[in-house]
Amino acid sequence: MTENEEQIYITRPLLPDLDAFGEYIKDIWESKWLTNHGPKHNELEGKLKEALKVENLSLFNNGTTALLTALRALDLPGGSEVITTPFTFAATPHCISWNGQQIVFCDIEPDTMCIDADKIESLITPNTSAILGVHVYCFPCDVYKIDKIAKKHGLKVIYDAAHAFSTEIDGKGIGSFGDISMFSFHATKLYNTIEGGCLTYNDERLKARVYNLRNFGIINEDEVAEIGINGKMNEIQASVGLLNLDLFVQEQEKREVVRTKYIDEISEINGIRVPVMPKNTTNSYQYFPIVIEKDYPLTRNELYEKFKEQKILTRKYFYPACSDYEPYRKLDSSSAGNLPITNKIKEKVLCLPFYGDLAEENINKIIRILKG
Repeated sequence: MTENEEQIYITRPLLPDLDAFGEYIKDIWESKWLTNHGPKHNELEGKLKEALKVENLSLFNNGTTALLTALRALDLPGGSEVITTPFTFAATPHCISWNGQQIVFCDIEPDTMCIDADKIESLITPNTSAILGVHVYCFPCDVYKIDKIAKKHGLKVIYDAAHAFSTEIDGKGIGSFGDISMFSFHATKLYNTIEGGCLTYNDERLKARVYNLRNFGIINEDEVAEIGINGKMNEIQASVGLLNLDLFVQEQEKREVVRTKYIDEISEINGIRVPVMPKNTTNSYQYFPIVIEKDYPLTRNELYEKFKEQKILTRKYFYPACSDYEPYRKLDSSSAGNLPITNKIKEKVLCLPFYGDLAEENINKIIRILKG
């Protein structure tokens, strides 16, 4: 892949060899099996189980459909409350709302920027049915503390693991924690199937329920048992996924080189903090966020504009917070007093360009701008 000489992107998609992809396409054309749980779909499900170190896995056409299905599969009562983070992509709270649950925002930790497990319990009411945590930028939630709280109060635990492909905690795949986890395979992610996603879960009994829900609730030719959705991944997406499974580790290794270069140089700059991965946790290398503190000469927004002037695309990710969105800003849990850390962090975080083929000259250009 050659990089655009005029513009430096925030990320570039991982793409397989075109000739190898062509061979997969030939197979699909010969079989004429394009979708509906085809052979490549089923092969990818099996291989992803091994890659993610999980017991059960179901593929989807995208991560949002997968998360919608996860909430429905757990039979959360309509109108019940789901505690989640406002520091996430819009899909997370939208899925809760689309499923008919009420959102309760919980503040975040300043270091990992994930939901603050120490603040969850005070938000639990008799109407609470679940906790939906988000592993942010590849930093994991405090899964052990959340599990303890959930068991104490009889709550379900869902994780949005869109940023955490291949992350492990104490040697366990991150998708093995909680009741169910969603992974996104969107083109912007470390590992992609162009569009796509999956659910992982420990309870094998969920397999049939998830299968039916992603296929319109159809049991057989004569029976539709419940209201389902079309969440199936097609064979072309699955082919990209199978080929990219052989590439993502090499991409991670390349990103580690970029990350090391960034850290070595940024450590010399006053006013920029690089969040640190918790102990016993592997890094998926999804994003490279920095936090702009008060003693840096520019605000985050000023630095963002400075990069933009130089045709370097960074992201104010996540800004605004979901609690600022029109559908959610009037919630009691969106009040400034409830979310002090979120409202500080959202003004400070900037994600830098981060992908394996980021040219060294462009890394140096980014660092020169940071150093002023």
